[in-house]
Amino acid sequence: MNAGQPATVSLDTIASLAKRRGFVFPGSEIYGGLANTWDFGPLGAEVKRNIKNAWWEFFIQRRDDMVGLDGGILLHPRVWEASGHVEEFHDPLVDCRNCKSRFRADTLLEERLKISVEGLSLEDMSRAIQEHQLACPVCGRRDWTPVRQFNLMFRTFIGPVEEQSTRVYLRPETAQAIFVDFKQVLQTSRVKIPFGVGQIGKAFRNEITPGNFIFRLLEFEQMEIEYFIRPESWPETFEHWLAEMASFLNWIGLGADRIRMREHGPEELSHYSRRTVDFEYSFPFGWKELCGLAYRTDYDLRRHQEFSGEDLTYFDQERNERFIPHVVEPTMGVERLFLALLVDAYHEEPAVDVNGKPYTRVVLRFHPRIAPYKAAVLPLMRKPELVERARDVAAMLRQHFMVDYDETQSIGRRYRRQDEIGTPYCITIDYETLEDRAVTIRDRDTMEQVRVPISRLVEELGQRLAAS
Repeated sequence: MNAGQPATVSLDTIASLAKRRGFVFPGSEIYGGLANTWDFGPLGAEVKRNIKNAWWEFFIQRRDDMVGLDGGILLHPRVWEASGHVEEFHDPLVDCRNCKSRFRADTLLEERLKISVEGLSLEDMSRAIQEHQLACPVCGRRDWTPVRQFNLMFRTFIGPVEEQSTRVYLRPETAQAIFVDFKQVLQTSRVKIPFGVGQIGKAFRNEITPGNFIFRLLEFEQMEIEYFIRPESWPETFEHWLAEMASFLNWIGLGADRIRMREHGPEELSHYSRRTVDFEYSFPFGWKELCGLAYRTDYDLRRHQEFSGEDLTYFDQERNERFIPHVVEPTMGVERLFLALLVDAYHEEPAVDVNGKPYTRVVLRFHPRIAPYKAAVLPLMRKPELVERARDVAAMLRQHFMVDYDETQSIGRRYRRQDEIGTPYCITIDYETLEDRAVTIRDRDTMEQVRVPISRLVEELGQRLAAS
């Protein structure tokens, strides 16, 4: 459905459209807003749901080697000690002494000097900031603190009084619940290696400099899989999941011309990873990570076995062998996919209205799997007899699809409104409908219009959506 080349679009244009059309709203706006928080409006909620449903169908429902999980946000604090997050989950922080603004030192250096700082120590970054006399982006002064580590986990407390309470963390990733529940999954699901556990859920990171609209958030949703394997099979399993992830991105309509894969160098790898590959997308602010695949070895299960004292080994009956499984982890963020899909779908093209007046047609060419509405039902005019029939048609379609109904303003303006929110098909009820009980289906991308009997409308629309 993503016909033609995508337009070059600014992030401001995307954010403006998202707010105007009800995809994404600034958080707590009536109180002046809360920095770096966002709410997903009526259309945004639908797109997010469609992304998650598509991911679950592709990776969980369609495979016989996958099961699902819905782990809790709050876990025992020892979980994060075992996982390494208490000790390792840091970003380099630097403060402006003058205006007290805080920045990620690595991001500051990379954006100002256009260099990679992967592998640099805190002291190296402090020295580079001083040597290049970098100015604070907020106040312009050059008075910096030394670079230091900043832990990204949000802390909270369980109990009525903080002094007598247990300190816990809001999870910074969804993976650990899968490892903690590994033994119970084995006992209840009758799974055999190789198999995977997938889940979708909220995660929280106290980012130093979140931004770029919804690209980097304090609160976000992850879609993660931990795929458990024998240690010797990891190279071919890794390649399999790279191919699966690429297939999924294509399946939801992301253009391959704006996606590339990037291998992490040794200095970039997380403390648990032996190999990591990122899928990067060409966002308006440059090539950035969209999703990733990591080989976590047996790090997590081994650490949790050590810290908990529970036996987390797997017994292979065919080989009469017990071992700690290794893990390949495909992970995707819902909001980053959402942003990439918005950017990818955005097109501008010249058009002429019914009066012969030229205008710029803005259209979101969402794949139907992702589009918030699959169709919109539009009476040609706001006449009682047309409105009544149109509402009946909309009610019929809603039993099968997510459908919008719109009777305000001219039919041309309504077409444009549906184009701008990415609705694949518009269904028009006119005076002929009262005679022949047929409607006109307008295709968003080709602008083709065909006449279809109401009795065949559900079948016709279903076939068109399935064929996309």
